Amino acid sequence: MRIVIGGTVAGAVALGTFAVVNANAGSSTAAAPRTEAAGKNLTRSTHLTPAAATEAARAALDAAKKENQRVSVAVVDRNGNTILTLRGDGAGPQAYESAVKKAYTAVSWNAPTSELAQRLADAPTLKDIPGTLFLAGGAPVTVKGAPVAAIGVAGAPSGDLDEKFARAGVAALGE
Repeated sequence: MRIVIGGTVAGAVALGTFAVVNANAGSSTAAAPRTEAAGKNLTRSTHLTPAAATEAARAALDAAKKENQRVSVAVVDRNGNTILTLRGDGAGPQAYESAVKKAYTAVSWNAPTSELAQRLADAPTLKDIPGTLFLAGGAPVTVKGAPVAAIGVAGAPSGDLDEKFARAGVAALGE
């Protein structure tokens, strides 16, 4: 099994380093006045912790293993950024990227990708949106009906199986 944690953590570390360097790089002159945004200009959002994303991905991978399927699993946040991916032993090379794209597609439309694949008959140009994959295997993670993440699975012989495993990952978050 291969575990990759997305660039979010590295980016946060890099930004944190920049902020520290920038904050300490002041001169002997007085600091510029600091302004803060008022509450009406802010929103709150809910995100999965890396631990929860890992738990969900492992649950999806375990569900696939129980059925002797070799898959890759991806978890993305609300913005479609990859939180982590797990490549199961023996998963095909295409499964990794496909799992990420399925998760991205599911969170983008807050719907399972099996439902979205059916929409292509009425809107075939949807498939032209970069980063998307309209094949069954992606399932959104929601809180109060709003998407906060998604799980994508790829590598099983059918998208229905991939989506079954993705839903097992989502279900693990409710326990």
